[in-house]
Amino acid sequence: MAPKRKRSPSIDPQGIFSGMVVFLVETGVQSRRLQIWKQKLVQMGATTEERLSKKVTHVFAINSQALLQQLHGHHLLKRFKPRVLLYQWLEDSLRSGEKVSEDQYHLLVDMEGENTKDRSLFLKLVNENTSSADELSHHNEKIKSDAKKFKSDAENKGLSEVPNSPGSSDSSPLSQTLTNPIPSSTLHSDLSLPYSPPDLNRNITEIFGKLINIYRALGDDRRSFSYYKAIPVVEKLPFKIESADQVKDLPGIGKSMQDHKIMGASGCMQIQEIVTTGKLSKLEHFETDEKVRTISLFGEVWGIGPATALKFYEKGHRTLEDLKNEDSLTHSQKLGLKYFDDIKTRIPRHEVQEMELLLQKTGEEILPGVNILCGGSYRRGKASCGDLDIVITHPDGKSHKGFLTRYVKRLKDMKFLREDLIFSTHSEEGTDSGVDTYFGLCTYPGQELRHRIDLKVYPRDIYAFGLVAWTGNDVLNRRLRLLAESKGYRLDDTGLFPATQASGGKRGARASASLRFDNEKEVFDFLGFPWLEPHERNL
Repeated sequence: MAPKRKRSPSIDPQGIFSGMVVFLVETGVQSRRLQIWKQKLVQMGATTEERLSKKVTHVFAINSQALLQQLHGHHLLKRFKPRVLLYQWLEDSLRSGEKVSEDQYHLLVDMEGENTKDRSLFLKLVNENTSSADELSHHNEKIKSDAKKFKSDAENKGLSEVPNSPGSSDSSPLSQTLTNPIPSSTLHSDLSLPYSPPDLNRNITEIFGKLINIYRALGDDRRSFSYYKAIPVVEKLPFKIESADQVKDLPGIGKSMQDHKIMGASGCMQIQEIVTTGKLSKLEHFETDEKVRTISLFGEVWGIGPATALKFYEKGHRTLEDLKNEDSLTHSQKLGLKYFDDIKTRIPRHEVQEMELLLQKTGEEILPGVNILCGGSYRRGKASCGDLDIVITHPDGKSHKGFLTRYVKRLKDMKFLREDLIFSTHSEEGTDSGVDTYFGLCTYPGQELRHRIDLKVYPRDIYAFGLVAWTGNDVLNRRLRLLAESKGYRLDDTGLFPATQASGGKRGARASASLRFDNEKEVFDFLGFPWLEPHERNL
């Protein structure tokens, strides 16, 4: 029997994009994503144009640099004056099923220097997450006089016993460094769209988030991870859940959570209870159970894992104040306790961007050509971050050795790095795959608020693995590890190793035969996992 031919998608001339004539700036956008957007636009009533002309009503771009790069300047924009929007407007309109307001998505084109020789345009992003270099410099100038603290909901990172997963004065060296203009060449040329799901079901995701923290603190990684997988599925839904039947077949919600028998009930049953009553009885039970509540609280302190939290509970401690009198606290745990509220405060994206630029500039002064970037949720495009995950290498494959010691000293002299948590160097000895590690606390210029920062220096030949691991997210990393195991390999941040008896599933020395890949895409391709840009990895 001949296979059925797929029907062509139907076109609705009166769809939500009816009347729009669209030009898409391709620079910086994955071709697959561009094709999907074009298809959706046409299906929903829009017309797409291959070149900018007076017929075009809307231009979409990933950022101002991409816009000017593809158009070779500003003259066509100046001539035709279409509305110029971020691609995020398309994403959010498709999610909501109707055109959302354009106000927060404009790439405004302001005429400045009309009588100047080059008659250049100044493009300003309304969206602070994709700041131009001019805006960044302007913001830096304000740091001396008006350093603002941005507070948001606390986030528990769920650290194990030994974490291994992925106030300055105005005249301080750090303030002087950041208030100098930063050349635009140091900015990423491929700034990604910020990750901003609609999260119409916050009533569900907030409860699941609390359960993640509780199960992590109790040492139940299996249940914790199931909720972790479910949250991005729920928060990306373009509709508000009114019945569990609407989501029973979604990945990470229905069968997956049923198989795990979480709390004796499937994910659908829990969702049904939440949408019906506005609460979850199991969470209420946990929150009223003194032991669970106390262990969960202690587990949020950096450096205290489930076993230690239980030990402190059994010794009679019930509050963070109690813990301050505990003689057995390590130096790192004391710091985690002292800066508990600081560490739990999320960092606005623009602050992370500025700190990344500072780190790049400082590193370049010490070791020209060094590659330094911030991974984690920042690289995945999120609007705020829990900490800074900095991944470092050098293209020549040897100059990275000994770099971290000099780098940390310079950053301390600048009063950027403030307190040490973990510091280990292996590059010169060739131990631990030659990876150097620093975990500590840092401060944003003009502030005393402590932020967690991880510095990881990798040899160039295993840099791709470090970048994959420290970009995340956890769901993707676990899927890649399982996929590697299914193919007879062991994957971690230091390489892809044949799963031989010699390795025993444990990390070996660099002499272990790891495959070599030049970049992340080669790792994905070898494992047979579809390539995902960093901003697409919020699984």
